[in-house]
Amino acid sequence: MTVLVIGASSQIGRFLLPRLIASGEPVVALSRHPRLASAGVTWLHGWLPDRPPSLPPLSAIISFGPLTGLADWLAHADVVDAPRVVATSSMSAESKRDSLVSGERDISRQLRESEAQLAAACERHGSAWTVLRPTLVYGAGLDKSLTPLARRAMRLRVFPLPCGRGLRQPVHAEDIAQAALAALECPASAGRVLQIGGGERLSATEMFARVRRSLPVATMPLPLPAWLLRAGKLALPRLRGALDRLDNDLVADNGELQRLLGVHPRSFRPEPATWQPLP
Repeated sequence: MTVLVIGASSQIGRFLLPRLIASGEPVVALSRHPRLASAGVTWLHGWLPDRPPSLPPLSAIISFGPLTGLADWLAHADVVDAPRVVATSSMSAESKRDSLVSGERDISRQLRESEAQLAAACERHGSAWTVLRPTLVYGAGLDKSLTPLARRAMRLRVFPLPCGRGLRQPVHAEDIAQAALAALECPASAGRVLQIGGGERLSATEMFARVRRSLPVATMPLPLPAWLLRAGKLALPRLRGALDRLDNDLVADNGELQRLLGVHPRSFRPEPATWQPLP
C-alpha cells in the first residue's frame, strides 16, 4: 500500500517527505509540474480536482494543498480500500470569521465549508479523516508572511516594527509534518479538527523583533506607532484586515494536539537559515 502526498513541495511537505521515506512507506507525490525521480518518491504529474493522475491502491492521503480541490476530488473519485486522510486547513477559519474585510470573511467561510465537504467525502469512502488547523506557518523560507518581511529587510537594511498587543503563535512547518504523521497512527484523532500553534505565545511586537534579531545582517529598526497604522488602514485598504488584527490574539489551543498525538511544537526561535528555502 502507498501514501499519496499532495503539496509535497510545500513548506510542510519538504519536512514530511524525508520522514515518510525513512519510515519505509512507498510514497507517491502529486505535482503540477513534471519532476525528476527522487529516492523513495514517485512523482506524478497532475492536480486536483480537474486532472488527477492514475493512482495505485492507497493506504493514506496526506494533503497540504487547497482543501476544496481535495474534497471535490474525493467526492467523485473511485478510491478503494478507504485510505486514511490527513489534511491541513488554517486557523483563519476562525480568526477571520468576523473580519471587517469581506474578502477575509469569505476565506473563513470557504475554509469551514471545505472542512465539512472533506468530512462528507471521506464518509462516502468509509475513510477516517483528521484536519489540522495551523496558525502562522514558518520554517522553510516559503511562507508568504514572515519570510518576505525578513528578505525585504535584509535587502533594504530597514526593518519595520509595527506595534501590536495581540498574541501570536507561529508554528514551525516541521512540527506540522510531525503532527500529520502522528495523526495517521492515532485512531482517536479520526473525525477531529485539531488546532496546532507554536510552543509559545508572544506579542506581535515581540514576534517581529525576534525575526529582526535572527537576520544575518544589521538592520535599522523602524517603529510604526499606532497612529501611523490607523492612517495606513485608510491609505491602504488591502492591508486593513492585517492591521486590524495586530491587537487581536491569533492563537491556537494545543491541548487536544498534545493529548491525542503527543506533539509539542517548538518555541519561536528563528535563525538566519529560517528565511532561506530548503534545497
